[in-house]
Amino acid sequence: MSAPPKKLRLGPLPDTQTVKLAFACPARLKADLDRYAALHAQTYGEVVDAVTLIPLMLEAFMAADRGFKRSGVSSSRPRNEKAAPV
Repeated sequence: MSAPPKKLRLGPLPDTQTVKLAFACPARLKADLDRYAALHAQTYGEVVDAVTLIPLMLEAFMAADRGFKRSGVSSSRPRNEKAAPV
């Protein structure tokens, strides 16, 4: 196995509130997500599964989408900002 990269685009995981969401994806995407989760665990020393990483990946993708940011419809907080207790 090769040495893990020094840094991945998706960094260490923040503490977050969650809402359950189910979706279907192609088997090859699930395999890629599982490989990414394994590499993330190897890089940061914290075992996580793809289900934990998917919301963070989507959030990073949307934060980088210039068209979405320009639309002004984003309601999410910055990644490291914690939600207020309910």
